[in-house]
Amino acid sequence: MLVDTHCHLDTPGFDPDRAQVVARARAAGVLRQVVPAIDAAGWPKLRKICADDAGLHPAYGLHPMFLASHREVHLSELRRWLERERPVAVGECGLDHFVEGLDHDTQLQYFDAQLRLARDFDLPVIVHARRAVDAVLAAIRRIGGLRGVVHSFSGSRQQAEQLADNGFLLGLGGPVTYERARRLRSLAAEVPIEWLLLETDAPDQPDAMHRGQRNEPSRLTTVLQTIAALRGVAPEIVASATTANAERLFRLPEAPKP
Repeated sequence: MLVDTHCHLDTPGFDPDRAQVVARARAAGVLRQVVPAIDAAGWPKLRKICADDAGLHPAYGLHPMFLASHREVHLSELRRWLERERPVAVGECGLDHFVEGLDHDTQLQYFDAQLRLARDFDLPVIVHARRAVDAVLAAIRRIGGLRGVVHSFSGSRQQAEQLADNGFLLGLGGPVTYERARRLRSLAAEVPIEWLLLETDAPDQPDAMHRGQRNEPSRLTTVLQTIAALRGVAPEIVASATTANAERLFRLPEAPKP
C-alpha cells in the first residue's frame, strides 16, 4: 500500500480521464494520494474531487510560482478553509528562487503567513523549495513549532539533516530515477528511511522511462523500485516505511480497499 504524497490530480490535464487515472493508481497499489492546491481559485474544485474519493486527501495553500494570482485576502480565506475543512496539510507553499520575476520578499510574506497558519492549526506543511532550501530553513526556524515535507527535494545531505532536525521529511519522485542525478540518488541511498516520502508531482516530473509524458500516480512504483535498488533492499521495505512516514506526518485515515 503506497501513498503518493504529492499529486496535482485536480489540474485540467486530468479532467478527461481522472477516474481512470485513479483506477490505474489503485491497481498499482497507490491507494492514497495527497493533493495540494496552488491558488485560491482552485480550492473548491480540489475539495469536490477529494470529497468524491476516500483515497484522495486535500491540502490548501498558495504556491509561490503563482504569486500573480494571490491576494492578501486569500490568507484570511485560507484560515477559514482550514477551520472548516480540516485538510491533511497546508500547501503547496514555499519559496522559488529559480523562476525570474517572482519577488522574493512577497513570496516570503505569503510563506511566513502560511507557516503560521500551519502552526496555529497543528497541520503539516507541504513546501516547494527550488534553489531556496536555506531560505526555507530560515523561515521554518523563525516561525517554529512546525512539521512537514520539502517536496521534490534536491538539496544537500547537510540541508536534509537540518530539515530532519526541524521536523521535516524529504519528498522524492521522478528526478531520483535519472542516472545523472548523482547527488540525489546518493542521498536517497544513504539517509535514514524515516526521512523519506514517495511522490510523483503528477502531471509533472515523470520518471526516466516516461520522459516528456504526462506523469501519473500509478508510476510511483518506479520511484519505489529505484529507491529500493539504490538502498539495496526489497521494495516492500521501502513501501512499508514510507507509507508509515506518510500516515504519521499527515495523520491519514485508513486506506480504502483496493
